[in-house]
Amino acid sequence: MTLPRPDTWQYHLLLGAAGMLVLGPLGGIAAAYMNFSLGFFVGGQVLAGILGSAVTAGYGAAGRHGANYIQTAAASVAGMGGMAVVIQAMGWMGLAEPPLWQLIGYMLCIGMYGVGVGMLYTPLLVDRMQLTFPSGLAVANILRALTDPVLLRRSIARLAGGMGLGVLAGVGSARVAWLGAIDLSASTFGAGMIVGARIGVAALVGGLAGWALTPYFVSIGWLAPGDPYRKITFLFALGMIMGAALVDVLLLLGRAWQRSRQARAPGEARAGPQRWIVAWVVVWGLAVVAAGVAWFGQPVGYQLMAVLLVLVFALVNGISVGMVDQNPISSAFVLTVILMAAVGLREPHIGLIAATVLLVSTAEACDMQQDRSTGWRLGTNRMVQFGYQVAGIVAGAVLAVLLARLFMEAYPVLRLDQTLLPADQQPARWTSAMTYKIVGALRSMAEDRPYQRLAVWIGLGIGLATEILRKAIRASARYRAFAARGRPGRVVDFVIDAVVLPSPYASSFGGFVNLSAAAWMAAGGVVASLADARTRPAANDAALPGDMSTTSLMGGGLIAGDALAALGFGIAGLLAVVG
Repeated sequence: MTLPRPDTWQYHLLLGAAGMLVLGPLGGIAAAYMNFSLGFFVGGQVLAGILGSAVTAGYGAAGRHGANYIQTAAASVAGMGGMAVVIQAMGWMGLAEPPLWQLIGYMLCIGMYGVGVGMLYTPLLVDRMQLTFPSGLAVANILRALTDPVLLRRSIARLAGGMGLGVLAGVGSARVAWLGAIDLSASTFGAGMIVGARIGVAALVGGLAGWALTPYFVSIGWLAPGDPYRKITFLFALGMIMGAALVDVLLLLGRAWQRSRQARAPGEARAGPQRWIVAWVVVWGLAVVAAGVAWFGQPVGYQLMAVLLVLVFALVNGISVGMVDQNPISSAFVLTVILMAAVGLREPHIGLIAATVLLVSTAEACDMQQDRSTGWRLGTNRMVQFGYQVAGIVAGAVLAVLLARLFMEAYPVLRLDQTLLPADQQPARWTSAMTYKIVGALRSMAEDRPYQRLAVWIGLGIGLATEILRKAIRASARYRAFAARGRPGRVVDFVIDAVVLPSPYASSFGGFVNLSAAAWMAAGGVVASLADARTRPAANDAALPGDMSTTSLMGGGLIAGDALAALGFGIAGLLAVVG
């Protein structure tokens, strides 16, 4: 079979069909099943990247771009498919089910707004800050290796070894009791290997702080006895990222202002987002507001509030994804509900429709940023990749609504509001943990809790102060010279950077997850940093890009293997239920 020439309509038709009609729906079905049954899902980037490479293998090294287009579209479809739980939440809340076309249209508007906001922040997070985006780096390494024979020979053992270990760990943690008891997470360990010890240990410091403060939080009534610390620390964590981001954004704006006052060299690229991106965000933001008002009877004010909050959380969550591979979308949803309750909203139905904008848009915006980080490493055309993202949103909006209808018609238990069921009547197979969290937060709107907002403000102050101190220390020439002078300087620098004044972006990870997850992140970072310190690059590794080190390949392989294992369990579970 002759492959179509690159950049022809036949070429894009082939890639689009593979991403939107085959790999995307496959990932979307698995994502919806996992969210309905467990309450979390894995993104479709890894699976789509591996299979997409098979489609474009005939193009040689240039096939990496085509495979990236495929995984971009497929990941959008799969991500939107996972958002089918929003429609389940509408059922739990007793909302009258709107016409199919209105649900699809609303999800479409939100998704389009989300990818626009994600693209809006790409110059900041990907180009200027150059965040790691561990899963994005893993996909880039997979695509580079599988489409280039030279890179494949250099990297296959490490990449395949990491993937094999990831699959074994994923299967083992689900089937072996003692592995499950220690919450083994190959993907978290792999992300730690990619970001290193400074970030990994900082995440553990954040988790240990939350764990140590648990008795105090219980004593002042911020937690009930037996509650996990992250039930309150996620608010501190979101505030910390906001505070640190405020410092960085202000510094970047200051530098941009200084450059704007200088004569621009001929041919110098213009800083900041392009006008069409701003127009895209404005148009689709207004469309989200209009759709909510016209189809769901929403007050204009709360719809506008939700649309504007996306601009905040797409940046905050995007930094979190870029640093530690964690997108706290449910935390953004809950905080939005808290803020709406603070301004007087007491009607959960209105809060659900408005906060859905945060849940879906933030998920798709961060997916866009992660995909763009992959494209940045591969040198993929940014505008073409954006087109595939948009096409994936169109297919994904349709798929999300159809999957919600399909699952809830086939399994009526999914329509039962589990927040109102006693413990002995909770379904064993369909736990729907994300829907439970969404509806539980909405039902709490009747009771405004000022301490939750205080936690965000405290976190913001911590993040602001910490980031200012970190930058002041780094600006000192004497400190930099001391840190580079010898082993004592490096040790002191590490302790300050990872323990005493850890990056708020990194330490906040410990506030979103349980302590074992933070520990696995730290363990991966320590192992990778020790290995890098003891290993000199081999001469034949000169052919590899700088970010395809042994530890990054192993870490990416672990992420890929764990994701494949989770997808395998999801598909197997769905087939077992259907059978």
